[in-house]
Amino acid sequence: MTYHHGNLRADLLERAWSVVDTEGAEALSLRQLARDAGVSHGASARHFRDKQALLDAVALQGFERLNRALTDAATSASAFAERFRAVGDAYVAFAVAHPAVLGVMYAAKHHPDASAELVAASHVGMHGLVELFVAGQASGDLRAGDPAQQALVAFAAVHGVATLATDDLLNGVPWQDAAAATISFVWSGLAA
Repeated sequence: MTYHHGNLRADLLERAWSVVDTEGAEALSLRQLARDAGVSHGASARHFRDKQALLDAVALQGFERLNRALTDAATSASAFAERFRAVGDAYVAFAVAHPAVLGVMYAAKHHPDASAELVAASHVGMHGLVELFVAGQASGDLRAGDPAQQALVAFAAVHGVATLATDDLLNGVPWQDAAAATISFVWSGLAA
């Protein structure tokens, strides 16, 4: 078999994202992806040595997409409170849209063989949140305090809503309502 239609690595990664996103990481098979792409397993192995390497690539792509969504949200509005809410909503929306991918992202970043690139990408969102909090304190929108600690508390609350939503534990409450209530509550404790 020969592969003639573009970038094999990108194609395999796109197919892997789709499988993980719709069926979960357990359904991912590098051999099946190679067959679906019309190439030999050896051809796919030149790009991904094994399933874990492919999962790491999916995780890296997930962090890159999530980080873009968070950055876009953090710069989407002029009022700080609106940006704060937009960042929280963006995180929960990503989690709800891609729960299996999010699970792979967090599992892969803690894998002993995780690449430095993956680990670095996994920290971008929190660094951006801390920077957002520093800016909020500087503008007088947020109360004084350790911005890293405040960001951690805000992340924990929002991640909690995301987890409840993806595990279907909100008892019929739409995730948007649960996220709005949580973000509003966190905001009330942080606002200047």
